[in-house]
Amino acid sequence: MRRLTQLTITLPLLLSSLGFGAADTRREPYEFFRQYIGLNDEQLEAIHRGQALAKVLPSRTADEVFVFGAVYVEATPESYLRLASNVAALRKLPSYLAIRQFSKPPQLSDLNGFTLEADDIKQLKNCKPGKCELQLPGESMEEFQRSVNWSAPDAAEQANRVAQQMALQALLRYTQGGNAALGIYRDKSHPTDVAKTFESLLSRSKALPAYLHDLDRYLLDYPNVKAGNIETKFYWEKVNFGLKPTLRIVQGIAYRGSSSAGAPYAVAVKQLYSSHYFQTALDLTVCVRDTDQPKQRGFYLITLKGSQQAGLTGLKGGIVRKVAVDKTRSSLERALVAIKQRLETNTE
Repeated sequence: MRRLTQLTITLPLLLSSLGFGAADTRREPYEFFRQYIGLNDEQLEAIHRGQALAKVLPSRTADEVFVFGAVYVEATPESYLRLASNVAALRKLPSYLAIRQFSKPPQLSDLNGFTLEADDIKQLKNCKPGKCELQLPGESMEEFQRSVNWSAPDAAEQANRVAQQMALQALLRYTQGGNAALGIYRDKSHPTDVAKTFESLLSRSKALPAYLHDLDRYLLDYPNVKAGNIETKFYWEKVNFGLKPTLRIVQGIAYRGSSSAGAPYAVAVKQLYSSHYFQTALDLTVCVRDTDQPKQRGFYLITLKGSQQAGLTGLKGGIVRKVAVDKTRSSLERALVAIKQRLETNTE
């Protein structure tokens, strides 16, 4: 299976060039923006003025999507960390249709509102391994077939109850078994082993272990590793940054750096499940102080979104890819604008 190769190249360059332990005195993050993202002087100046910019990065294969985004925020990095940890505030950002944080430990009641679209429920009736519109393991397809009375008036409600129970059990398995419990999607002819995708991503990244060693180990070895400078939360979300509403279960991880230099904070969003499109996804956001003005409270908010998506190859897939990529880029740009406004007006 093709992996998130471009992201494993770009993340190390991001982390190393932003001063994680480096002695380089070049003006950052502008050297990174110019050399590795390919921004021109006009784009650099726009970011410095506070304009949000998002750019699609090259990918080796059509099923990989990578988007970079940045904006200068006149607030403190700590305020972004509070916003990223505030699920109620995230609900107000563009593209979010619903979002809810799981309790500790997760409860079935946390999934109230976790509902499939009518078209998805209709597809579930005839789902089979290798032919299903939803991303599901084969055993989950069988469970829907066995548990739902498709001729009953409340078939949709039955299907949603089954979906909620499956989601809870999948999360509980992950909290106990980590990546190995993420399962295998069998909706397409070529199964997707989610755990191996994440392992490949992290194993190919050279700078992440070197500069964010605790975060790298946490992503790879959770739940068998503890770190005092890392906090984690789980939540589900219904988002609309694809071609149709998508349910996702994610792990949000907040990393606090050990020094004030470079990027003091990073937030990783690791996808555990997605009903559509994203076979795997990992977003990394870092807060980077302006090295030219170290005493200023402002910072650069820099995001890299990497994903491997189904259905983006071939003639039809090429059309779908263009729409999906354009929407991902514009959604990120709108989100950066909204985050900047909330932080600068202190409404997180």
